[in-house]
Amino acid sequence: MEGKIAKLNGVREGNEKLIKVSPSASQKIFHLIEREDKGDFLRIRITGGGCNGLSYKMKFVSEPKEGDIYVLTSDVKVLVDTKTALYLRGTLLEYSDKLVAGGFKFSNPNAKASCSCGESFNL
Repeated sequence: MEGKIAKLNGVREGNEKLIKVSPSASQKIFHLIEREDKGDFLRIRITGGGCNGLSYKMKFVSEPKEGDIYVLTSDVKVLVDTKTALYLRGTLLEYSDKLVAGGFKFSNPNAKASCSCGESFNL
């Protein structure tokens, strides 16, 4: 894995100060990686939209892009672009299988307000 990252210029290694994945989220991510079969990396992006102005997007990819920040957290290989990293610092990604308010939830200390579903926020 490290050799693949090292071969790409501009891919930097980050740490859990940027993003941390909880054990419950890690288990669900590994289940989804196996089911989706689209790649072993979880790309997290922040885009405009959602009920609070910014929203989280997640998808599986097969390799990093130049300029990505790579974080290994709870054995999950996370990729974040540099723009997203500005908003994400210190975020915890959790997962709950509850019927009400279940699913993935981002706990972002930089957000001034977020929606109840945890999928959008503003600064």
